[in-house]
Amino acid sequence: MMMRKFWPLLMAGSVGAMSVQAAPADTHDLLVGSYTAGSSEGIYRLQFDSRTGQFTGKPVLAAKAANPSWLTLSRDQKRLYVVNENGPGQQDAVGRVSGYSIDPQNHQLSLINQVQSLGNEPTHSSIAADGRYLFVANYSVLEDPGGSLAILPLDASGKLSAPVQMSGHPASGVNPERQASNHVHSVVASPDGKYVFVQDLGADKVFVYRYDPKANHEQPLTPAKPASVQLPAGSGPRHLLFSADGKHAWLTTEMSAQIAVFDYQDGQLTQTQLLDYATGQPVTDKAGAALHASNDGKFLYVSNRGTANELLVFSIDPATAHLKQIQKRSVEGDHPREFSLDPSGKFVLIANQKSNEIVVVERNPATGLLGKTVQKLAIDAPSDLKFLLPQ
Repeated sequence: MMMRKFWPLLMAGSVGAMSVQAAPADTHDLLVGSYTAGSSEGIYRLQFDSRTGQFTGKPVLAAKAANPSWLTLSRDQKRLYVVNENGPGQQDAVGRVSGYSIDPQNHQLSLINQVQSLGNEPTHSSIAADGRYLFVANYSVLEDPGGSLAILPLDASGKLSAPVQMSGHPASGVNPERQASNHVHSVVASPDGKYVFVQDLGADKVFVYRYDPKANHEQPLTPAKPASVQLPAGSGPRHLLFSADGKHAWLTTEMSAQIAVFDYQDGQLTQTQLLDYATGQPVTDKAGAALHASNDGKFLYVSNRGTANELLVFSIDPATAHLKQIQKRSVEGDHPREFSLDPSGKFVLIANQKSNEIVVVERNPATGLLGKTVQKLAIDAPSDLKFLLPQ
């Protein structure tokens, strides 16, 4: 039987006051990013039991923050970097990036510092393979000034510095409402750390940069050759994910609800498949978003928002990384902006932003298929989910 729990978003007492008690090995802490125009106050921490698929306590406010919509963990999980997706018309009109230290014992967050992202609505970030920079995607809803890529240095303590390099791109203009200017949606480093790939919804391109801070630490990125990868006109590239072996990559397009499959080698993406996962659906049903692969590399999961509000499951060909759809499942909510497979691989947690809840769904690790809904947890405008794992 599906269980539904509703918790107040903030417990009494100071921020993050509840300590994380000694927990069973199957209990994991989950950090939840959110939008804060409503009742949410920032980043929340939850405990999740991978044996039962249940949250074991109430949400704790881990850090009060404005629109911490995307969470980026350092490889050692000692640092957390958050884009504060602010912009014109919001309570804070300035896009920002915040850095936090994570207490290894109780996972409490302590602010290191905060800087401006020098752009509006920063929506994504990632850390360079060598840990020296944070790459930030300033999406920018408005046409003027448009989106940008910002490169922020990180020091040994995790402190952020102001951007040392900014980059913009020409827009495609195919969709006059959404592509009149560029809109950088995500930034991902290559598995070998030598290149950076920038998904630009407004340009219908993935821009490719060579990463070489030794040549110039104030301008660590230079355009690669070729400098971009063309996507279908009006498709709106959103997120890119490399396969575990680094030989392939998958990309979601937001506006056309497609997945492009690439072979990857030495900075070059070569498209080998383009798959429509909303064929026949009206444009209002198409709003491709997140994608994640299972740890065994056998299955890919993709969320589609719009009015479809579904999670799609694909099997992955082990040789080519080509995809075959095997399931389409309702997320039982509105606007699945992000989702996460739990550490056991037996559950998928879905952040339904507009219906204000996290939905927990069973997953069969052998077949990849999604099963029944286990729990729905009310939490305001969740936008990102990141598990903290034992080190």
